[in-house]
Amino acid sequence: MICFFGNPNDRVYALQTKAPLEKSTKEKLSWLFGDAPYINKSILEGSFMGPRISMVTPWSTNAVEITQNMGVEGIMRIEQFVALNSDSEIDPMLFQKFNNLDQRLFTIEIVPEPVLDIDDIESYNQEQGLALNSDEVEYLIGLSKQLGRPLTDSEVFGFSQVNSEHCRHKIFNGTFVIDGKTKEESLFELIKKTSKAQPDNLVSAYKDNVAFIKGPNIEQFAPDRSETAGIYKTKTIPSVISLKAETHNFPTTVEPFNGAATGSGGEIRDRMAGGIGSVPLAGTAVYMTAYSRVKSDRPWEKIPKRPWLYQTPLDILIKASNGASDFGNKFGQPLIAGSVTTFEHQEKDEIIGFDKVIMLAGGIGYGHAKHSEKNTPKKGNKIVVLGGDNYRIGMGGAAVSSANTGAFSSGIELNAVQRSNPEMQKRVANVIRAMAESEKNPIISIHDHGAGGHLNCLSELVEETGGTINLDALPVGDQTLSAKEIIGNESQERMGLIVDNKTFSKLERIAARERAPIFDVGRITDDQNFVVASEKSDVKPIDLSLADFFGKTPKTELNDKTLKSDYSPVTWEDSDVYEDVENLLQLEAVACKDWLTNKVDRCVTGRVAQQQTVGSIQLPLANCGVMALDFTGKEGIATSIGHAPVSALIDPAAGSRLSIAEALTNIIWAPLKDGLSSVSLSANWMWPCNNPGEDARLYEAVEACSNFAIALGINIPTGKDSLSMKQKYPDQDVLAPGTVIISASAHCNDVTKVVRPVAQAEKGNVYYVHMSDTDFNLGGSSFAQLRSQIGSQTPDVLDPEKFKISFNAIQLAIQQGKIESGHDIGSGGLITSLLEMCFADNHVGMSLDLSSLAPDERVLYAENPGLIIQVKEETAEELKKSGVQLTLIGHVNSDKSLNIQIGEKTLNFDIAKYRDHWFYTSYLMDTHQTKPELAKERFETYHQTPLNYIFPENFIGKLPKSSGKKVRAAVIREKGSNSEREMAYAMHLAGFEVKDIHMTDLMSGREDLSDVQFIVAVGGFSNSDVLGSAKGWAGSFKYNPLARQALEEFFKREDTLSLGVCNGCQLFIELGLLHPNDSQKPKMLHNDSGKFECTFSTVDIKENNTVMFSGLKGTRLGIWSAHGEGKFDLPKTESAYNIVGTYTYDVYPSNPNGSDYGTAILSDAKGRHVVMMPHLERSTFPWNWPHYPENLDHEVSPWIEAFVAANKWLKKQG
Repeated sequence: MICFFGNPNDRVYALQTKAPLEKSTKEKLSWLFGDAPYINKSILEGSFMGPRISMVTPWSTNAVEITQNMGVEGIMRIEQFVALNSDSEIDPMLFQKFNNLDQRLFTIEIVPEPVLDIDDIESYNQEQGLALNSDEVEYLIGLSKQLGRPLTDSEVFGFSQVNSEHCRHKIFNGTFVIDGKTKEESLFELIKKTSKAQPDNLVSAYKDNVAFIKGPNIEQFAPDRSETAGIYKTKTIPSVISLKAETHNFPTTVEPFNGAATGSGGEIRDRMAGGIGSVPLAGTAVYMTAYSRVKSDRPWEKIPKRPWLYQTPLDILIKASNGASDFGNKFGQPLIAGSVTTFEHQEKDEIIGFDKVIMLAGGIGYGHAKHSEKNTPKKGNKIVVLGGDNYRIGMGGAAVSSANTGAFSSGIELNAVQRSNPEMQKRVANVIRAMAESEKNPIISIHDHGAGGHLNCLSELVEETGGTINLDALPVGDQTLSAKEIIGNESQERMGLIVDNKTFSKLERIAARERAPIFDVGRITDDQNFVVASEKSDVKPIDLSLADFFGKTPKTELNDKTLKSDYSPVTWEDSDVYEDVENLLQLEAVACKDWLTNKVDRCVTGRVAQQQTVGSIQLPLANCGVMALDFTGKEGIATSIGHAPVSALIDPAAGSRLSIAEALTNIIWAPLKDGLSSVSLSANWMWPCNNPGEDARLYEAVEACSNFAIALGINIPTGKDSLSMKQKYPDQDVLAPGTVIISASAHCNDVTKVVRPVAQAEKGNVYYVHMSDTDFNLGGSSFAQLRSQIGSQTPDVLDPEKFKISFNAIQLAIQQGKIESGHDIGSGGLITSLLEMCFADNHVGMSLDLSSLAPDERVLYAENPGLIIQVKEETAEELKKSGVQLTLIGHVNSDKSLNIQIGEKTLNFDIAKYRDHWFYTSYLMDTHQTKPELAKERFETYHQTPLNYIFPENFIGKLPKSSGKKVRAAVIREKGSNSEREMAYAMHLAGFEVKDIHMTDLMSGREDLSDVQFIVAVGGFSNSDVLGSAKGWAGSFKYNPLARQALEEFFKREDTLSLGVCNGCQLFIELGLLHPNDSQKPKMLHNDSGKFECTFSTVDIKENNTVMFSGLKGTRLGIWSAHGEGKFDLPKTESAYNIVGTYTYDVYPSNPNGSDYGTAILSDAKGRHVVMMPHLERSTFPWNWPHYPENLDHEVSPWIEAFVAANKWLKKQG
């Protein structure tokens, strides 16, 4: 039956239940739904908006599980519905309109289809949008004849998925015939050559979900057991570094939020599946669309809009970045680097542009060096699936992604988009991490679930041996699914594993503790067959040999002719430089990316050494991203991105070289263990193949990429291709520019020495470092875009040896600490880079003379690869002697202006004025994701809240020392928690013995908190924040007698302390633990902005009586915040509360949530139990702070004093 809670005029919760609800159950559910009343009606009349009924939402999955943890049984589905009014808008990709809500609300009139015999394969191919070519259809017809039976629908569908361009890379493995001449090497062979030429740092390339390169010995910090609550221990392990980048272009074009979210999730799963299990660490993201048209009168956006197929470019930019950010935020992966490009162009009646968008999700991670190779399964080994149920979603994504968008019906295309459930993926990741960190990793082999679902994952998992899958054992969340849909859907957050029978029970226990669903679905057979069969019936959806299943279709051959580009030169005339620069700074590729970085977690893990923001006013200007590999703060990984799609339109080979050069001139600012030879690249190719001239251009681009990498002495051990970059409209096709996105990664051997683009007044001269050896050409530049042109000549890098020499010499200077500040030259050219070096501080300017570089202003706009460095004169001389070509162009001062001399012309740019121009596009974009009045407040105040600190007197910043018996403490976590490791380490540093306690430990009675004196409820997104932050977590305490008793007894004791941070703060407030006797209790509400906020700001510690923070009174400390529901709603006057810390600037975004009285830290009356929304545990080390006083040689930040004080007090309690 269907039951309703809520208000029919506002929000309604509809529940599908197996039986009528009892009174006590209604009371529990009313509490869960925020005191929403039960509606005693069988039909609700009116118009409502709700989710597409055919797709059970991840929100529902989490909500149902919350009710189960509260002891409520018999609920099958819960969805939210909102009453519609005349102004309501519905996103048809996600929602539908309902006229009345009745008892048939969740009824789907579908009977599971039987296994079908396919007699007409070509017709089936067209009907289902399988994208099979004629050779593949002929192969399947022949296979059917060979077997003497029709192929089943599952077999044809499965073949289309595992043999799609998306999965099998037929073009990259194909034969190219260009201008009548057959190329000797395939594209894949060209790329693989780089690893053969430079194998020194490689561990694994092109044979796994990720590439591995050699890493250092690192400190592993993990519990000593995983099946039950363990004690955190440290040990040294040899590491490998993982790198990977994926694109999710088609899904993001069709449904941007879930498309980008599942793109990010899929890439994370790739890094989980490296070897026999590895750990994802940080992510990157790139977005490329047609022009946003965020403002109607921008002169470079003159081309008429197309009849956008699904979403406008502005919708895609906002929703896709929301989706990618949301997944990382909830999973607990920081996003530390990225870029955005908007482009379209019309010339000679042809429109080109990113109508079919590019969404790239990349990332870095690590693993144990002994786990970097997969093992060979043996007969009888178990085939296991970890993760959620199967639903009718993500059907055929591999095949549809291999076709031009718009080629199939919208139903087929929309059906191919997956759903996002990051919290489920986090549970699965915790299980895999536990196995990877154990003394003996029991995983034999592992594969992610992505394109093609079980079909692709399980067939590739058993590819060496063969295996049988029990159809009945696969989890089913929708009873109307056919066999084909059960095995072919792409429901996310699942992993396939092979383990032996002896270790399966251990895996089961860990999965149960982490609440990760686990399914024993099959066996290794060692007969080279792939069989999916039902043990309950005679149904066999798939019964093929692996050789037949993967196919023997003819090698793809591509015939094309070279078509030289013929774009008009960039017109150059004396123009208003100031107006040009003002416009230049507002192009999305050049403009401030605050609208992207302010909503994505950039601090989770506590290992972020360099994310996007820099300087005292925290602007997103960083050259690269850097993560520490452990908490010791020395060894790490650097990553960066490069691309040049518009230059590639002029010259594909130059475009490849420029893309590599950009990635390298970004990553150069992190000290790399062996300089340039430390670097490995991922090359992701997005190209409109099978269009005249494009296959030839692709070959030229790949060949140049390979040759340039080999000449530089670096390798490309991973990558991906998406070669259907064309959008089909009813009356025209729009090709996207052929694009390669380069992701560079390398072992950084000192994460504390990263050079930032923040000029330092009076600390050295400014030099231009020449990394390009061509003229200052304007082709392919952002300046050309302002003119609605592409150009005919582009910059290039023609001397790789010179580039290599300069790179390594700069690296040596960075290792020696001789470079004060530095920046690359990229989008927007030299003028943008110079201004950006002055933007992040309110008291910096430059006085420069560029006359020795060029005779006119073209030098300001050209995007030749190059560097700007600020060094002392003696360092410049050393660099020259090393072979670096550099030119002195001026010095840094505190004049707050950029003064430039070019020949007889003098230009003066007011830093604050042009910084606002640069920030303006970000403000406009922000109004589409943040409450407009707060977007405006951010724009008006971002430069008025500089970071400045007051440290404790006598604080020397040394690691604390503790002797004697350790006090036992515990981190408490729930499914979806993601901050336990950094919290446990901060406690460990202060001298605690730290226990890892999961809610399942408390609910089962395995743990009762009697042996611990200090508990910390950690941050994250328990239950994905469904029904409110920590509501589900609180329900597990409130309605589970064992967990409730353990917490109540702990709080009754006088020898205990507690801390709730972020999600843990929300938990303690929801449970009323700090103010148990107040009739009106504090609440945690959504941020005033209406969205997730991530910022680094300062908190003032007031006079207070708390054990942890009283010693920090009078200080002002920098701290990370990252939350969506962080507003303290305090119903009484300020004096009624023990407010420990307040945000220094009580304006948005320094106060990221709008808390009453600027509250950041709150305590109970006695000072023993404290909650806070900012993350002190992610601000433990100076290298965690994106702006730390340079004159202080500290090992730890002052926040460690809070944990030291707690340890000392508890030791006194005995």
